[in-house]
Amino acid sequence: MPLNADITARGIAEPEARGHAGNLGLLFAAHAQSERTAIVDLYDAAAPRAVSFRELDRLCNAVARGLTRAGLAAGDRVAILSLNRIEFVASVLGSMRAGVVPVPINIKLPADAVDYIVKDAGAKLIFTEAALRRLCPAGTPVVEYGGDFASFIDHGEFTAIEPGPDTVAIQPYTSGSTGRPKGVLLTHYGQNWSRLVLAWSRKTTANDVILVAAPLYHKNALNAIKQGLTAGAMLVLMPQFNAARYIEAIGRYRCTVISGVPTMTSMVLAQKELLAKTDVTSVRTVMMGSAPASRQIFDELNRYFPNAQALVVYGVTEGGPVPLGPHPQGKPRPQGSIGIPYEGTHAKLIAGEQEAAEGELVLKNPGVLLGYHNLPQETAKRLRDGWYYTGDVCRRDANGFYYFVGRTDDMFVCGGENIFPIEVVALLESHPAVQQAVVLPFDHALKGQVPYAFVVLRTGKAASEQELKDYTLANGPAFRHARRIFFLDRMPLAGTNKIDAQALRRLATESVH
Repeated sequence: MPLNADITARGIAEPEARGHAGNLGLLFAAHAQSERTAIVDLYDAAAPRAVSFRELDRLCNAVARGLTRAGLAAGDRVAILSLNRIEFVASVLGSMRAGVVPVPINIKLPADAVDYIVKDAGAKLIFTEAALRRLCPAGTPVVEYGGDFASFIDHGEFTAIEPGPDTVAIQPYTSGSTGRPKGVLLTHYGQNWSRLVLAWSRKTTANDVILVAAPLYHKNALNAIKQGLTAGAMLVLMPQFNAARYIEAIGRYRCTVISGVPTMTSMVLAQKELLAKTDVTSVRTVMMGSAPASRQIFDELNRYFPNAQALVVYGVTEGGPVPLGPHPQGKPRPQGSIGIPYEGTHAKLIAGEQEAAEGELVLKNPGVLLGYHNLPQETAKRLRDGWYYTGDVCRRDANGFYYFVGRTDDMFVCGGENIFPIEVVALLESHPAVQQAVVLPFDHALKGQVPYAFVVLRTGKAASEQELKDYTLANGPAFRHARRIFFLDRMPLAGTNKIDAQALRRLATESVH
């Protein structure tokens, strides 16, 4: 059955008579009159809030009316700087209904970076909360959740704007790890395609309960929101990730779908006592994205989440953002694979100027970015003839399944040998005492660069630096062994719950000197 026909038949979304046209802010239109719970908000753990689909729909309309009353017009930008909460979701969708483009901002950025994004986007207004107001640049109007937000919104009916094929729906920013953050222009048309594909491929239904703990400014969480609301599922929204509260939420709300980055999963699996006494049998799917997951993580997921399928999912903000999924003929996905291109979409691997079985992943699908905001040269570099050049190196097996290898800008040369950090990580994490490892390149007078490793050991396990070095030398090529190994109680996390590489570099530098 064709994708759109299957979606329509299962009632996941309204009929697709106009392809993927329509306002993305109406993504739960099929459920808008339902009194079923749409979101449980754990912002205040002692007093959880819940809204029905009907209440959420009214709140989205109230945001749209408030923005219109404040003088914002279609095409204007509005920044959102907040922890996860119902108002964040309503601000995103309500803005879209009015044709206003939401700009979600990483709350862990310093004030100067927030200032840059607000000015680069030309935001006319900032939605925020009291604790983060200090980050908002002077001169831009601010509406505070829990404060004047209640008087800003305007309750009543609202007719959403009808976007064109290239109308921008949302403008997230890249992390800026390799330079200034870049505004990514994603269209209503493309993101409608994305949400329908997500809901369909992940077999999401109104019976699902999806736990969202990744920050809403990140694609991981935004995808979960789109997927869940499209299908009429219930969302359990945590303000930010905490491993113990995460497990408790799974048990309390009988969550069926959980997701995050492998670092989050590793921290959850470290809570063995809590996992042992919490009923997590409701979980059917564990999705991990943004980084590779080790075999040990898969093994422990199988142990502690016996009813769940564990999947590595690939996403890139500019590229869909989720361009790969299950095999169209239902072939089982091999462990560690990031999937196969969806029907009707395209992907290829480029090595040099030629297609190959391993190389840079290049994508073409309806969800690919329109371009980078105010960066025509960067757009031309990454977007060529409709193909987006991801900068990610992948390999493809004989059955067409893709596997993530590393970032082109992560690869370094050690004594003439090309090394991707995840290759060294895989060696270290195969050791029975290692819970988690991170590898970074450091300058070396003779070798150019060498790998340093940062390791978290399993509870109750012990290993020395020399033991781990000997293990990697015995089980892999010599050039891949870590020259220094630093032991940590836990990994430092950046704003997206990814590893904070800068913090690790500081730790290594301080330890060496």
